[in-house]
Amino acid sequence: MKSKKIHRDIVNITTLGCSKNMVDSEVLSGQLLANGIEVKHESVKPDYNISIINTCGFIDKAKEESINTILEHVALKEEGLLEKVYVTGCLSERYKGDLETEIPGVDAWFGTMELPNILKAFEADYKAELVGERLLSTPTHYAYLKISEGCNRTCSFCAIPLMRGKHVSKTIEDLVTEATSLAQKGVKEIMLIAQELTYYGLDIYKERKLADLLNALCEIEGIEWIRLHYAYPHKFPMDIIEVIKAQPKICNYLDMPLQHISDNMLKAMKRQITRKEIVALINDIRKVLPSICIRTTLIAGFPGETQEDVDDLKSF
Repeated sequence: MKSKKIHRDIVNITTLGCSKNMVDSEVLSGQLLANGIEVKHESVKPDYNISIINTCGFIDKAKEESINTILEHVALKEEGLLEKVYVTGCLSERYKGDLETEIPGVDAWFGTMELPNILKAFEADYKAELVGERLLSTPTHYAYLKISEGCNRTCSFCAIPLMRGKHVSKTIEDLVTEATSLAQKGVKEIMLIAQELTYYGLDIYKERKLADLLNALCEIEGIEWIRLHYAYPHKFPMDIIEVIKAQPKICNYLDMPLQHISDNMLKAMKRQITRKEIVALINDIRKVLPSICIRTTLIAGFPGETQEDVDDLKSF
């Protein structure tokens, strides 16, 4: 027979890693609140009795930070300052078997898609009707809008498909509902995020639908800025640029991770694109929208990279 608690649980969620993890933590917070459980985000005070750590497992430094954070919270539990420590996110998804053995002080490990199971640990129910209901951890004027989960790309340097699974799009209707809810909370800018924005819609609509989604989001009253992150260059749908040009709410900004420019490296990284195609794409984008700001990420030191490859990248 279970003994009855004499105090209410207060949950603190620590989020590590990317903005997609942040959204996951916000959704978890919303579900816990809807079940009558008090939630804090990265509280610096010892004013909670249960800790949930949403981990990153992408690169070594992120893994190290996640493990150190877990160990810190387990130590607090051993000192009697915490009752439970739960771990979720990418590190837990990828290394759960090893971590269970190495860090036995954690009460339960959950993968990236196990939100209902986390709630069960609190004897709470997953409420499917809470579309878009989140406890924002960003300043109230902006929020991230995750339009899909997972990735179908097979880049040789990336473990995201192992940790997040195949690409799964949310419907346009659900995303409009979520963005409308965010606008009603005072959000003025939404930043669209996914592992791969331009793939959006292929799984559920059988064609790329990011342009249609953007047009729908522009109709929402209260949303003033829309910004695009993580748009892959391979098979880039140019209708996106036409929509950015036509819609004043969409920032003249594009986050396009190129990773390299040397054909040798692009092939080794399995990027499915060549230098010539990248240059042509950037030129085509600037022809349509000369004022666009393009942000990118680049990798140096990939296995097999030569000095010639480095010089090629620096020159580009």
